[in-house]
Amino acid sequence: MRLLFTNIKELLQVRETPIAFVSGKDMAVLPTIKNAYLLVEDDKIIDFGKMKNCPTNNITKTIDATGKIILPTWCDSHTHIVYSGNRESEFVDRINGMSYNAIANNGGGILNSAKKLQNTTEEALYKQSEQRLKEVILLGTGAIEIKSGYGLTVDSELKMLRIIKKLKTNYPIKIKATFLGAHALPAIFKNKKEKYLNLIINEMLPQIAKENLANYIDVFCETGYFSVEDTNLILEAGKKYNLTPKIHVNQFTSIGGVQCGVKHKALSVDHLEIMTSEDIEALKNTKTMPVALPGCSYFLNIPYTPARQIIDSGLPLALATDYNPGSSPSGNMNFVISSACIKMSMTPKEAINAATINGAYAMGLEKELGSITIGKTANFILTKPINSYSVLPYSFGTNLIESVYIQGKAIK
Repeated sequence: MRLLFTNIKELLQVRETPIAFVSGKDMAVLPTIKNAYLLVEDDKIIDFGKMKNCPTNNITKTIDATGKIILPTWCDSHTHIVYSGNRESEFVDRINGMSYNAIANNGGGILNSAKKLQNTTEEALYKQSEQRLKEVILLGTGAIEIKSGYGLTVDSELKMLRIIKKLKTNYPIKIKATFLGAHALPAIFKNKKEKYLNLIINEMLPQIAKENLANYIDVFCETGYFSVEDTNLILEAGKKYNLTPKIHVNQFTSIGGVQCGVKHKALSVDHLEIMTSEDIEALKNTKTMPVALPGCSYFLNIPYTPARQIIDSGLPLALATDYNPGSSPSGNMNFVISSACIKMSMTPKEAINAATINGAYAMGLEKELGSITIGKTANFILTKPINSYSVLPYSFGTNLIESVYIQGKAIK
């Protein structure tokens, strides 16, 4: 099937020469074509350009996109959407003055979600996760990373990763799986961290590798959770099973997690709400992608990742939702783009680059997704009629998406 979009007001993120990601000043460059066409054959982009050069032969279906914009689907490189229930009671606790760490120390937080998940059947957990995945696809997400980490036992971590594998099989968007057994220390291992680390390394990892359940390995490298020493140990173990690091760092404190990620050639280091000059220097001239999660900052009322400092230092930056029940219960990438512009002083061009090509890189998908490039998968958003692409972050409370196309087909 050859699907032709004509009279596109503006075609965004056009990259004739494939690139891995954009950094520094290049993040403010968003190549576009006005009054454009886009030609898709089956699941691939095969042509695009100005309307004056629009093809007319062998077209199966034509869609008139007058007044509308087309751009690549969002690439959400950091989520935890496989979870059970929610944590709305903790939301009220925070309103009443309790901090994230105080809630966690009181039996809430990650351990609260782990308890719920452990007591949820695989079938019920799949249905909850599937519903969230459907929701984010309709909001424009065309690739997503999903972490384990709310299991914290051998059986429950495997259950989460098997559900992610099932979602991969049943849905057409690209899904990457990350093993995050080191998300929090289970209560039964209090004052016995070494035993839990041994459980991750000697029991969880071999089974995950045997069933081919994960692409990446993650650690919550943070004060009160897992130290740099713990992180080194787990990442080294993961490498033996060909799991590439993608790690949580610098959410509340800077303890050397960024440097640890760089040392282990992490694909990304995520959160980065607290950044020192040493952290930024460590990321220069590396292939590790910094990832900001503004939905988490918004929900927890903590500092936002210093995007301007990062970008103005010549570094790249990606944006993701951190969709999870405790600190960012939303998978809406459109809100993330708005938050990046409003709260992090990113321009619309920078935010769109961060949520498309750089997000794709942070999942190892830059050769398949993230830009309008011939040969890439035809995952893209068709907006409603709008004045310009800056309206997307500007109108933060309005859904401006008319249709989402995954592998060349409209999602309904």
